Amino acid sequence: MADIGGIAASRFARVRDAFAANFADNAELGARFTVCIDGEPVIDLIGGFADRARTRLFNDRTLAPIFSTGKAIMALMIATLVERGKLDYEQTISSLWPEFGQAGKERITIGEALSHQAGLPGFSPEQDPSIWFDREAVLRQLAAQAPMWPPGTGSGYHPVTIGYIMGEVFRRADGRSMGQALREDFAEPFGLDYWIGLPESEHARVCDVQKPPAPPDLGQIDAIKRAAFLDKGSAPGGRGAAEWRKLEIPSANAHATSDALARLMSVIATGGRLAGKNILSPSVVAQATRERVFGQDKVLPFELSWAAGFLRNKGIRIYGPNAMTVGHSGWGGSCAFADPETRVSGAYVMNKQSPYLIGDPRPVRLIEAVYAAL
Repeated sequence: MADIGGIAASRFARVRDAFAANFADNAELGARFTVCIDGEPVIDLIGGFADRARTRLFNDRTLAPIFSTGKAIMALMIATLVERGKLDYEQTISSLWPEFGQAGKERITIGEALSHQAGLPGFSPEQDPSIWFDREAVLRQLAAQAPMWPPGTGSGYHPVTIGYIMGEVFRRADGRSMGQALREDFAEPFGLDYWIGLPESEHARVCDVQKPPAPPDLGQIDAIKRAAFLDKGSAPGGRGAAEWRKLEIPSANAHATSDALARLMSVIATGGRLAGKNILSPSVVAQATRERVFGQDKVLPFELSWAAGFLRNKGIRIYGPNAMTVGHSGWGGSCAFADPETRVSGAYVMNKQSPYLIGDPRPVRLIEAVYAAL
């Protein structure tokens, strides 16, 4: 039985029990779960091991790769530029990045792309997986490529490509990379252990990842799903973990603690504030989190409600009971969420992956216990 450390007020005793039960069920190797109310941590539970050999404890300095959970923070970073008047969600991507407006993509807006309606879930034709390590080559390919369905006619989840697209939008609007801006505007001033592009000096803190026992169920496979997830070049490969960690892919390779994630998501939960400072106006929070498309996703086998980069809880109810909650989940089980109704934000990170695309039972059990105590 793993030792459970961290904090949880007495009213959240059932959350601690649920966290311990995940370990008792042999569902965890190492994990951390943090919940904030009004931006202040009220739960921060840690347990298990950071390595497969079980020689290093999973602790408050352990960094976990969070894969697509990072899309929620990518969405937050874009929202900061909307707040500062450098971007508009209804602005076309080609107005900033003219080369993108090829092959029928000239009218795709930032909001459409963030809600996975751009028709670029992967490469077509298929590329070598090493391409992802050459940012300019990825951008040239995506700019030249035709959409795989008419843009704006439905969502089809973009697992990796959306990070390059939004990274370039951010760079052209702000002048900095998204990873640099996150460090300068959030991580350093607020003491948040969140990284897009992890320097080698931090690699020793990264936990080992135990891969899932089975691939995820994508439903009936077609060309769109193959490009997104199954083609050889659908994800970075061939260069090793260290090179992958150093890349800046806001959609896929962020490294974080659950504390940093929960506190960043509190910006959405509290109407725009972080540690007493105004980050976003309520108006921009509303723009960032409103529904932009709802229906059967063309890549993920679910009916989904997408906002401007956030997955909305409507219909799926994996982030608690409230439909207005937004968040994102990552490959293997990690997730982060923000609930403006209760002003609750939270995050779960771990290193033993499951095959669930969204709604991993481990964080669902924890989140349900949180709401039962509120």
